[in-house]
Amino acid sequence: MNLESLIATAKQQGASDLHLEAGLPPALRVRGSLRTMSEPVAARTLADWAREVIGEAQWPGFQERRSADLSRTIQGVRCRINILQTARGVGFAIRLLSTFQATLERLNLHPDLKRLVAQHNGLILVSGPTGSGKSSTLAALIQEINLSEARHIVTIESPIEYSFRPRRAYLRQREVGRDTPSFEQALLDALREDPDVLMVGEMRDPQTMRLTLNASETGHLVMTTVHSSTCAEALQRVVAAFPSEIQNSVAAQLADCLVAVIAQRLRFRPDLNIRVPECEVLIPTNPVKVHIRNRDFFKIISALETGGEHGMWTFPRYCAWLEKRTNWYIPGQSPDGPDSEADEVQAPAHLPPLAPAPRAAAVSGQKVKAAAPAAGGGRIEIEPSEGDFGKILR
Repeated sequence: MNLESLIATAKQQGASDLHLEAGLPPALRVRGSLRTMSEPVAARTLADWAREVIGEAQWPGFQERRSADLSRTIQGVRCRINILQTARGVGFAIRLLSTFQATLERLNLHPDLKRLVAQHNGLILVSGPTGSGKSSTLAALIQEINLSEARHIVTIESPIEYSFRPRRAYLRQREVGRDTPSFEQALLDALREDPDVLMVGEMRDPQTMRLTLNASETGHLVMTTVHSSTCAEALQRVVAAFPSEIQNSVAAQLADCLVAVIAQRLRFRPDLNIRVPECEVLIPTNPVKVHIRNRDFFKIISALETGGEHGMWTFPRYCAWLEKRTNWYIPGQSPDGPDSEADEVQAPAHLPPLAPAPRAAAVSGQKVKAAAPAAGGGRIEIEPSEGDFGKILR
């Protein structure tokens, strides 16, 4: 038994997560439920796997921090890996990422969400509990822009979960700990990099929230995530993260720059054998902006109920639409487009890491080929060199 075989088994069983803990059997999360398999894994074995994945150069940093976040491709599966020190020894929490380029259609989301990315400035918040598909929805919104408009997109993630092929958009992806030391530094840098669209993987602290709000006010479309169950809770959580003496100004700033809030959760559909996102969508009409400025977040619920004509969705109304839907994307049964395989985004070989986070091996020899400009902007293709094509497929 090794890490590669466990990930291959997790992929075969359709698991979204793999958990490894010293002295306990490996556990898979399949369709939201946790199940164990095989025999317990020894603490020494997990420590050896961790050292191999992290690398000798970054191992002292792990020993100091007692945790590491990284992304790897193992057995052809892109994985987001958190390695942590626990009372029993070293543990792993591995998220198995989709190998296809996420789009609204492939995630079975409502097509009306495309209208949100037509905006050229403001803030789009995607909220939900852990494991509800927030990152996938963000990736789908980015991909909608990538396939339709010539905009400069900068993503800031920890780590990178979805790798994008630039199409019409000029797209840069930065990984915290590898390409930039922190979300704060990356956001400060981004304001000097002439972006049209910024994607921030997660707002974790007041400083990141403040810089994200500032960016959305200065002519950029900013997308980010926050952990909360409803749209009202998402807005309340952002405001409550700041000291009480500035919460009024933060609420006013949030009301002015908000484009939409999407709260989502996943529900398993036995008839389709897939998990489907259920959404609540808040559009900032004038009454909603007043509620946000006054911090009357409890009144947003009634605004959602009566805001159907403005493109708002409550969970019950969205579930009713799902029940009527007939055209579903089912992985393995529905045809994939040309973007079904993602390129690896990796650090240049000559640059040292910026933090005690391991880095992936570099893919060299890429050629950038610009096609003739089309209506709505140029089209950018990333073409791997012939010698590295097999490495990318692996």
